[in-house]
Amino acid sequence: MLNKVVLIGRLTRDPETRVLTSGSSVSTFTLAVDRTFKSRDGERGTDFIPIVAWGKTAELCGQYLSKGRQTAVAGRIQTRSYDANDGSKRYVTEVVAEEVTFLGSKNDGMRNNNSYKSQDNEFGVPMDGFSEMDDDDMPF
Repeated sequence: MLNKVVLIGRLTRDPETRVLTSGSSVSTFTLAVDRTFKSRDGERGTDFIPIVAWGKTAELCGQYLSKGRQTAVAGRIQTRSYDANDGSKRYVTEVVAEEVTFLGSKNDGMRNNNSYKSQDNEFGVPMDGFSEMDDDDMPF
């Protein structure tokens, strides 16, 4: 079985980053991802995908990401539910980020891009640190 998603889009707002009582950091943000097809009226739709990052990845997202920043996220889709204050059951579908690549900013065309992979991956291989990536290294 495989649960893997790769998205490229822009942040709709600054990430919300906090430290839980357990000491773990968590960062949440929404990525606006354009659809690849146009509607009948010639408009491209946009999907707004909620992203959750944990640990060092969350800290770096909170430090370096901001509204409008172009970002690539690789991770897995997760669904969960919780009971709201009004007693109703709420369902959430989100992407848990395993790798985040900072592609550029809203205002400039950054040449050097930074990438961070989560230390916790499915293979148990430590993957910490940033890597530099030029536009020539992009597969698309």
